[in-house]
Amino acid sequence: MKTAIPTSNKLRNTLDILKVIAGIVLLIAISWEVTAENHYTITDPYLIIQFVVCLIFLCDFFVRWSLAEDPAHFFGLNLLFLLLSIPWLNILDWSGITLDHNKAMLVGLIPMLRAFLAMVIVVRWLVNGNKMSRLFWAYIFTVVVFTYISALVFYEYEVPINPHLHGFGNAVWWAWMNVTTVGAQIFAVTPIGKIITVLLPSLGMMFFPIFTTYVLNIYSEKKHAED
Repeated sequence: MKTAIPTSNKLRNTLDILKVIAGIVLLIAISWEVTAENHYTITDPYLIIQFVVCLIFLCDFFVRWSLAEDPAHFFGLNLLFLLLSIPWLNILDWSGITLDHNKAMLVGLIPMLRAFLAMVIVVRWLVNGNKMSRLFWAYIFTVVVFTYISALVFYEYEVPINPHLHGFGNAVWWAWMNVTTVGAQIFAVTPIGKIITVLLPSLGMMFFPIFTTYVLNIYSEKKHAED
């Protein structure tokens, strides 16, 4: 029993790292798929990568489920993680259901949410310091990744019909200008683009109270140490 706990913890840490690597690979694959010239069909290599990544997420879920002290409680608490780990895009493809490129990319982003949650947990795990420091850096990571993914989705939907969008670099610039609440001279013309245009400034405005609290926390700690 004394060796079982360290072994299970080591296995969980290994799975965390493996999920992060899988998430990075999936993000690279999505970026390649979106920025390619093909905006009509999903390529087979991308489907293969998504299937393998989802298998890793599913293995992680079932391993943790088997190690849980209360399997029923674990399953109910982590059901969302299971649903996000299912390769829905592959299942639709195997079923003969053909989606256009735009809708397929949205379905393909579902496992990316699972990878994103794993990345946030690992970032908080790696950051040393108090709870406020871990929260701050996890939120920084959230802003960066969400902004980049928003640029991918915006580019996917807007580039075929928006005359003001020229290249993926423009989409990244647009996303960062919106998350900083400055705004850009590129206006969304699709419903998805307009939704992202609302979400990005909202995320940016949420950042300022956390940033202020983080700075005040550092100041108060230094002041307390000096006193």
